Amino acid sequence: MINQQTKRFSNVIGFDDAPFDRHHRGGVNIVGTVYAGLRLDGIIIGEIEKDGFDAADEIIRRIETSRFLEHIQLIILQGIAFGGFNVIDVFSLHKRLAVPLLVVARKTPDVAAMEKALTGGHIPHGQAKWEIITRLGPMEPVKNIYVQRVGLTREQAADVIERFCIYGNVPEPLRSAHLIAGALSRGYSRGRP
Repeated sequence: MINQQTKRFSNVIGFDDAPFDRHHRGGVNIVGTVYAGLRLDGIIIGEIEKDGFDAADEIIRRIETSRFLEHIQLIILQGIAFGGFNVIDVFSLHKRLAVPLLVVARKTPDVAAMEKALTGGHIPHGQAKWEIITRLGPMEPVKNIYVQRVGLTREQAADVIERFCIYGNVPEPLRSAHLIAGALSRGYSRGRP
C-alpha cells in the first residue's frame, strides 16, 4: 500500500479561468490541462457563471465526464476564485472526486479586501464563499510561490512545485491552462498566470 504522506503525484490537471472584461455578464470559460509527468495529455474546457457559485460543480462535471477521471491524482488551481468571485468549494471538490487539491498564487491575495467584498452583501452567496476561504486558511510560501492545500502535505506540495515548474514559478499545467484560456477569450495568448 502506498503511504499517502510520501506519494508523488505524476498525473495532474491544472485549471485556470479565461480573462474577461470587468463589465462582462454571464459565462466565463475555464480550462483544465491534463499532464502525465511533463507531457500534456489533454484539455478540458468548461464554463462557469461570473461571480457565481458553480465552479466546483463544473470542474467535477468536466472531470467525471472525461476520459481522464481514473488517472488524475492531483488538481492544481490558479487561485481559489475563478470568474471574479466564483469561489471554488475545494472541500466539496476534494470529497466528491477523492483527489488532493493544490491552490497556487504568485503572491498572497488581499484577504481583507476579499472579506469586505464577500461579506458586504453585494456578491451572491458571499458569506458561504468567505467561509470556504477562511476554512482553507492562509497561503503558505513554497519555493517562489504561495499555496493552499487539501489532502496533501507541505512536502508533497513542494515536490509538485519543484517538478512541474519548468519555465517559471508556476507549474506547467497552470501555465498551459492560462495560455489556452487567454486564447479562447481574446483569440491569442499572452502574459503569465
